[in-house]
Amino acid sequence: MQRTEIQSEMFAAPGSPPVRWRISENLVPYAEAVAEMEREVAAIADGTASELVWLLEHPPLYTAGTSARQADLLSPDRFPVFATGRGGEYTYHGPGQRVAYVMLDLKRRRPDVRAFVAALEQVVIGTLDLMNVKGERREDRVGVWVRRPERPLLPDGSMAEDKVAALGIRLRRWVSFHGLSINVDPDLDHFSGIVPCGISAYGVTSLVDLGLPVMMSDVDILLRQAFESVFGETIDEGLSVRPVAL
Repeated sequence: MQRTEIQSEMFAAPGSPPVRWRISENLVPYAEAVAEMEREVAAIADGTASELVWLLEHPPLYTAGTSARQADLLSPDRFPVFATGRGGEYTYHGPGQRVAYVMLDLKRRRPDVRAFVAALEQVVIGTLDLMNVKGERREDRVGVWVRRPERPLLPDGSMAEDKVAALGIRLRRWVSFHGLSINVDPDLDHFSGIVPCGISAYGVTSLVDLGLPVMMSDVDILLRQAFESVFGETIDEGLSVRPVAL
């Protein structure tokens, strides 16, 4: 079954508390974010905390997923590089990119990894749809893609495409780590230090590059709306992590 054929909704079992919704306004160091995810996932798995979505931005950095190839790190000295337990290959995080760390207990929802990935993709597609942008899945490429008809055709005669959102997850005791990132207005040149997600035939874009003069706060509102349509109710939570300045 293709991901487009999987039911996208993954609502929690009746009686489950709303998902906590946290936004960090300043840049959060990667190591600190991972340590916080470790604490939160352990508490969620133990039943002592409700599920959490954490929106943040990182200082410029590269992360290497479990399938990363050293040859895809083109500029190893450009930014800090972090090995991470999420699936996937190399990706870039930095200012102007909305990272959403999604810590959900799939036992309360649907213990199905492919369905969870499809649901996260649907959140991004729904967010883009609210901005009149058509995001699409590709069965051979995880993430969300947009067509670029204004560009020359690819060597195989197909239409040029760019990735606007990346996904990478990890599960422990059926509780998810990591999540997704949407390029709102990052420095796209920073992606040139890697082969993003191991794919060299296609490019990377952002909402501003696509002609949308949006603010991060605008995207956050729409992202939350799209998330609730797939995963259910959320509730605000205050900041709880020490930020860092550049």
